[in-house]
Amino acid sequence: MTDGFSVPGPTTTGPLAATVARVADLAGKLGLSHGDVFDADQLSEASGVPADVVAALLDGQPAGEPDLQTRFLQRFDLLRRTRLKPNGRRYTQQEIADGAGMSRQQAGALINGDRRPTMEHCDAIQRFFKVHAGFLTADDADALNGALQRTEQRLLQDYAGDGDPLERLLQDHGVRGIAWRAAQLPTDKHRDKVTEWLDMLLESVKPTGPDGSR
Repeated sequence: MTDGFSVPGPTTTGPLAATVARVADLAGKLGLSHGDVFDADQLSEASGVPADVVAALLDGQPAGEPDLQTRFLQRFDLLRRTRLKPNGRRYTQQEIADGAGMSRQQAGALINGDRRPTMEHCDAIQRFFKVHAGFLTADDADALNGALQRTEQRLLQDYAGDGDPLERLLQDHGVRGIAWRAAQLPTDKHRDKVTEWLDMLLESVKPTGPDGSR
């Protein structure tokens, strides 16, 4: 346990555990503490998952899953509390209704839990609050994993160094995109395969000399 947070415990498996391990490794290389990147409140705001559930998932503990209606209400409430107008006030029901293309009565029923949301409702609300697709509906572990992957992308950018000329060259040639995709692979064995493939590709495109040699 570091700064109140830990890397996934032994019961955590799959994509979430792999992403947390990669983020922890990047944080170490950048000199960041675990608390800087695994802050439960910040990850809750980014993912929609309650902060106590975030902490439990990071500790490798089973946190349980709310039903879809409960999850929607939790995350819709979080959006209304954290995605505020420029003046710092919450959006009103009428403003949400207008922005999401529904009536005020529909918006009120969704906010109060008197009506089950459709996927169209969720998509419209997510667009209004400018959050990613699935924010209101994804499973807790998947939602947290997505938030950590976005953290990972930001850390990769910081690690590369935006002011480095070599970094700009790599970005222009799409190399960072290849590295980002390779980072999503589950094991080093898979990443080694990508390296082997790139080596073969580089060999095949080397310019040929006058005598036919590469």
